[in-house]
Amino acid sequence: MGWLILALMGAVTFLYGLSTHAALLCLLVKPLPVLALLGWLHDAPPGDYRRWISLGLIFSLLGDVLLAWPGDLFVFGLGAFLVAHLAYLKAYLSDCRRPAVLPLILALALGAVLLGILVSSGLGPLLVPVIVYGTAISAMLWRALARLGSGVPQRSALLAAGGAVAFVFSDSVIGINRFVAPFHAAPYIIILSYWLGQWGIAASAFSQKQR
Repeated sequence: MGWLILALMGAVTFLYGLSTHAALLCLLVKPLPVLALLGWLHDAPPGDYRRWISLGLIFSLLGDVLLAWPGDLFVFGLGAFLVAHLAYLKAYLSDCRRPAVLPLILALALGAVLLGILVSSGLGPLLVPVIVYGTAISAMLWRALARLGSGVPQRSALLAAGGAVAFVFSDSVIGINRFVAPFHAAPYIIILSYWLGQWGIAASAFSQKQR
């Protein structure tokens, strides 16, 4: 419970910094929620699933710092989150490998629509990195959805799927806000859905069977 309280305190402080345009405060506290989730995760049953989720959180933490750091480190942040999604993908594959055609179609369709919107707005030199990243997060979403209705614990499957959907939504808003049409509420929507997604993914490890 202490770790989750720390995560909540960090989140509230960051939102305050965001609303008051306190850039330094935001830089200092932005990593706290994910760092707290990483500490909380140590109480989950050990195994390959927890190990890969932990790695994903570590690279997400790095991505948080890179994206908040003064200067345009967007590509480096994108790279860190790319590795995070690959780690989550590996976690989902550790306990479920069924093809799951319908989730695959849904993930591919969503990725194709979003990529089409971004490409039509012009990505310039970021075209290839965004395509690679979009492919990775679509694969992560597919495997998270594939666990639904399989032999894995239902609560774990629901939390991971919900977390993956929230994460994809957050990244979609980032793309739209950065490349298509910026809007005032975007930073709040992005960070809240991102934290919700990370919480769901981390929480899914607590419903795994002890190994």
